Amino acid sequence: MRTARIGILAAGIGATMMLAGCASDQASEDADAAASEPVVLKIAAVTAPMTDVVEAAGEAIEDGYEIELVEVSDYITANTIVNDGDAYGNFSQHEPYMQEFNAANDASLVAVQPVYNFVIAFYSKTLDDIADLPDGATIAVPNDASNLGRALKLLDAEGVITLAADVDPYSATVEDIAENPKNVEFLEVPIASLNSAYEEADLVFQWPSHIAALGLNPEDDGLITELDDRFALHLAVREEDADSEATEALKAAFSSDEVRDVIESNGTIDVAF
Repeated sequence: MRTARIGILAAGIGATMMLAGCASDQASEDADAAASEPVVLKIAAVTAPMTDVVEAAGEAIEDGYEIELVEVSDYITANTIVNDGDAYGNFSQHEPYMQEFNAANDASLVAVQPVYNFVIAFYSKTLDDIADLPDGATIAVPNDASNLGRALKLLDAEGVITLAADVDPYSATVEDIAENPKNVEFLEVPIASLNSAYEEADLVFQWPSHIAALGLNPEDDGLITELDDRFALHLAVREEDADSEATEALKAAFSSDEVRDVIESNGTIDVAF
């Protein structure tokens, strides 16, 4: 009986060792699989061609990373989810707008890669020439500081208004208008609402990515146009992630040939890298 008991015990120990070995092998396989899984980087964007660029960057990102496009409805949300850590970065804005968001929300986003510049313009449903702008006209402009300043600067350059001489035109507000010879009135609304204003206002400032929904583009339909490198769209991330390996991979992807091809196929935007 003693010999049998020892045999049973030895068999039990052997089985236990085999199970332990299998478990160890499985754990190793699971660890290897986890190590081979790409790091998913969520990048927020509002509309095309920004979303198109994100998808192109996703094709170009180096091994070990994967870009997941997160489409959002507005620019504040695009920044908020990055600042809160719900997305790694965004591609939806120029640096002046990002700085305005940072100041208003105690945020720490940084622009890490310029990607494309775009022609901005004023449009009109009723006018073919800015010289025909009537007295008392309504002009729809963005309600955020950076884009409002840009709109007023354009109107000043065209002679529709005159800004005060001591004001930085990039930060101008309607209160900084020194002369308004046509007594125009300003309607300040979010960028996303300017297309609706196009139906009622005499003149509307709008980004090409939004005005495209109305079948318009700056080259063919803009009454006043401008291309200013200051407003190139950037990839943005949190300050704490600015120098990370993941951000370096994103910067390379967003300045890749795949992204260049998307930009060059769109007549309203220009490569900024």
